[in-house]
Amino acid sequence: MQVVQSMDASDTGINQAKTLDVRGLFCPEPVFRTKIEIEKLSSGDILKVVADDPESEEDISRWISRTGHQLLSINRTQKDLEFIIKKAK
Repeated sequence: MQVVQSMDASDTGINQAKTLDVRGLFCPEPVFRTKIEIEKLSSGDILKVVADDPESEEDISRWISRTGHQLLSINRTQKDLEFIIKKAK
């Protein structure tokens, strides 16, 4: 797992606090790592999660819905999924 400080989400122009790279990890690990990083952030902060497990799209989206955070965008590339998440509380 790699956590990187970042200035902005390149495609969205949204300021963000961190990027979480969970490529190479499979269900349920991307959701667990996302939860841990979100808990470290303040309300309103942004987390970008980069995953390559195809199941992550459903798993992370469902977790966001259940926890009340806001999914700002999902960007799909040839190999990766990029989630931009805003912490709710």
